[in-house]
Amino acid sequence: MNGWAAGAVPRVLTVASSDSGGGAGIQADLKAIARCGAHGMSAIVALTAQNTRGVSAVLELPPEFVRAQIDVVLDDMGADAAKTGMLFSAPLIEAVAAALAPRRLPLVVDPVMVASSGSRLLREDAVESLVALMFPLATVVTPNLPEAQALTGLATQDRAVLAQRLVEMGAPAALVTGGHGVQAVDHLFDGARHIAIPVVRHAIPATHGAGCTHSAALAAGLAAGLPLAEAARYAALIAADAVGHGLAGIGGGDGPVHVLHSQRAPAPLGADHE
Repeated sequence: MNGWAAGAVPRVLTVASSDSGGGAGIQADLKAIARCGAHGMSAIVALTAQNTRGVSAVLELPPEFVRAQIDVVLDDMGADAAKTGMLFSAPLIEAVAAALAPRRLPLVVDPVMVASSGSRLLREDAVESLVALMFPLATVVTPNLPEAQALTGLATQDRAVLAQRLVEMGAPAALVTGGHGVQAVDHLFDGARHIAIPVVRHAIPATHGAGCTHSAALAAGLAAGLPLAEAARYAALIAADAVGHGLAGIGGGDGPVHVLHSQRAPAPLGADHE
């Protein structure tokens, strides 16, 4: 599935941070949104000096500039859905929440806390702001298992328990993804129903950007008008496919996922064609 039904192209705004290695963050989001046949727009909140081994430096952008990026894009181009990724600090979270609150867009909040390399991507003093300000705005929050455990303070691997607790904390719906732990299953709780979504795990050391790819594909699904559960199933397929074709040979750490593996470069100019 390379696109949605004929008609207007869905528009998705990602509000996240840049990964200089191209594997996660804004870069992963825009690739996944394109893979889903939607138009991606971005508001960058921070720059990271990052590769497959880790994050060596983070440069926050001024909150007022982050707000300006969101406003100028939405005032002109609009959006059918948005997603957030690494927001890093309380002032940045406050700026993003203030910008998105009046827009009332379908919103995927990916509470990015720690990179696959182990580097911390959300300051400890910003967790409370993320929960208080971003959870109520979300259509769904999409932590992985360690993030869900950290946010809830629960050590359990029972994703149903974790998802329900996240909703009790203020999220309208929670999807705890299945890339970690014993069970390979995404678990969605929409406030009324528990839905288990089996996922495929690939034994490939190339999962860098998998979470970003998943949440971006989920946002693209919502932008196209898919119901939440259907968008979640589609996002699971997109993310697993990207890992399955991951670029394990790039970098000395966990390689980047490859969501655009089906795309082929055009033949060089002047090449003969049969």
